[in-house]
Formats: sequence, C-alpha cells, structure tokens
Amino acid sequence: MPINISKLPIVIGHRGACGYCPEHTLASYELAIQMGADYIEPDIVSTKDGVLVARHENDISETTNVSDAREFANRKTTKIIDGQEVIGWFTEDFTLAELKTLRTKERLPFRNRAFDGDLEIPTLQEIIDLVKKSSTETGRAIGIYPETKHPTYFKSINLSLEEPLVALLEANGYTSQHDPIFIQSFEVENLKQLNQMTHLPLVQLLAHGEQQPYDLMVKGDSRTYADLTTPEELAKIAQYADAIGPDKRLVVPTNQKKRLQPPTSLIDDAHAVGLKVHPWTFRNEQQYLAPDYNGNSEAEYEQFFKLGIDGLFSDFPDTAVSVRNRILSGST
Repeated sequence: MPINISKLPIVIGHRGACGYCPEHTLASYELAIQMGADYIEPDIVSTKDGVLVARHENDISETTNVSDAREFANRKTTKIIDGQEVIGWFTEDFTLAELKTLRTKERLPFRNRAFDGDLEIPTLQEIIDLVKKSSTETGRAIGIYPETKHPTYFKSINLSLEEPLVALLEANGYTSQHDPIFIQSFEVENLKQLNQMTHLPLVQLLAHGEQQPYDLMVKGDSRTYADLTTPEELAKIAQYADAIGPDKRLVVPTNQKKRLQPPTSLIDDAHAVGLKVHPWTFRNEQQYLAPDYNGNSEAEYEQFFKLGIDGLFSDFPDTAVSVRNRILSGST
C-alpha cells in the first residue's frame, strides 16, 4: 500500500543535508531533497546591500574561506551580537557580489570536507528557485523553512529582515497559510510583527535551559524559553504562531549523565492549543546521542515519532525519512 506522505510528520533538512556536505549550500539543499526531505531549512541573514542569504550566523569565519581572502583582511572586526562579543567577518559588511567571491567549507572537523572551496553562499532567491525546480521535477511540493537570524540585531543596524523576507516570499507566490513554508525565529517580537505582515505559518523556536529570547532580554522581560513551555505561555504563542520548534531535550530531557528521562507533557500541551511540534536537531553521530540509544540513531527517531511529533529537523534527512516511513506508514 502506498505511503500517504501528507499525513506523516514532516522531515526538515536541517541546513540542507549538512551531515554530508557543507551547511547552507545549494548542494546541501539539493541532496536533502534527493533524500526525501519534505522541507529544507535556510537560516537567513542580510548582506550590506540588503540581500537575504543563507548562513547559520552572520559571522562567516567558520563556514567560508574568508580568512584566506587577503582583500578582505581589514573587514575582520569585533561586534556585540545578541549581547555576546564576536570576533570575525560578518555578512552585513559585504555586498552580495563580494560574498559570491568566497567559498564555503565544512564547519565540523569530523564531517566530510571534500566540498571545501567548491560551493558558493546562496541567496534565498536561489534556494527558492531550487525548491520550485525540484518540486516540478519530483512531483512533490517541497517546502522551505527559513529562520530569521538575530532579527533584533539586524534591525538595530537598519537591515531589518522581516520586510525583505515577506516581500521576496510574496513575489515568489508564498502568500497563504496553506503554502509549503514555515517561518521560524528564536525571538518573539519579530514573529508577532510577521503575524501582522503575512498569513504564512510561523514557528516559535525554543532553546533549552535558562536561555532567553534576546528581544525579551532587551525589553527587561525575564521569561526564559523554559518559561514559554507552560500551558499558559503556549496559549499565548498560539495567538501569533502555528507551531513550536523546541530543543528535543524539552521533549525528552536528559540528566547530568545524559541519560534519558521520561518525556515531558510539551507535545500534548502544544497540541491542546493547536500548535504543531517540530523538535531539533537530530544527528547520527555517536557524540550527539544519549547513551540509552546504544549508538543507534534510528532509535532516537523512533522514540520521537512514536511520541506524536509533527515533524523534526535532521542533519541526516535520509535516516529520518527511512525511519519515519518504516514505523509510521501503517498508521496512515
């Protein structure tokens, strides 16, 4: 019997298929699509000339060869990003044309470095073009899942992300809450702003522990991400967002020895107020797995799918798709 993919939890290619090739490159996104990812996730930052490009951070020191580019040596600087001092090279100090002269590299030393020096930094428009082309070729409605990175910071330097993001998405036909897209953010106020600007689905990201949304910290609001997981706060999130994207440890905690603890009520509490739940991030490597899984990454996926999540972010979308289809295909 064919699998009804539309009723299954979605698999989001985290930064593409970054377990296999450098994150936030067209090659990484294309590989994720080939592996069956339902959505691909570009993190969005701005260039000096206001073009939206995909990088996990606006500091590109670790993900490009910028440190080897002598012509940009004087661009290295120190900035305060979300309250933290960061030394490096930053997208907002480069035009798109300048960024296009750089090449990406693998950030993690234990992953595949074969593509280092070959791939460009893509624009969001280039990513959308890839998604539309791949959707036509595969017959699947492949979605995009952009994250606005450091929106308070970018607004402070007059490179606000929200207006150009919505304008670009609308120009490409993304206008309805039913379109294959989610817009995500770790901040609260920019999601509320986006909720007034667009009908597209929005996702409140939730980090683990006592971290705070930076925009709340700036306002003097003491609420942490943990505070935002209560039923009362989830009901407030449901007024401006359609889903939450929690750190997976907010769903299944671990103790000090990284041993798994009983699942929390977060999935049920979110569902009770109409929010979907898309936890992050699932990785195959041993160092990212709780010892309870005995080195078997598939066991982690199985646990979360069976808990009733609506989707997940994975660096290895082929594994996520395979496990999902294997254990849930009979429930459609």
